[in-house]
Amino acid sequence: MDLLTLVFRLPFLPMRGMVRLAEVIRDQAEQELHNPANVRRQLEEVEEARNRGEISDEEVAQVEGEAVSRLGLAGRRPGSDETRGQERI
Repeated sequence: MDLLTLVFRLPFLPMRGMVRLAEVIRDQAEQELHNPANVRRQLEEVEEARNRGEISDEEVAQVEGEAVSRLGLAGRRPGSDETRGQERI
């Protein structure tokens, strides 16, 4: 990189760093959201809350449905072969 290019790119370096940081945070959040261990832990907590009578069966069904959908989407990323095949259906 020559000096002239550096002069023009320098003001944008902090912005590029912030964009990269946001991407890393997004990726980490997605990994935690779709982690099977976290989903299992959430389902166990819901089951315990139902046993204690803190939540209704409808709420349990809703949480279980959301958890299963998170697990179902964990391996599928936009643009992957699996999702491309399903789009044609």
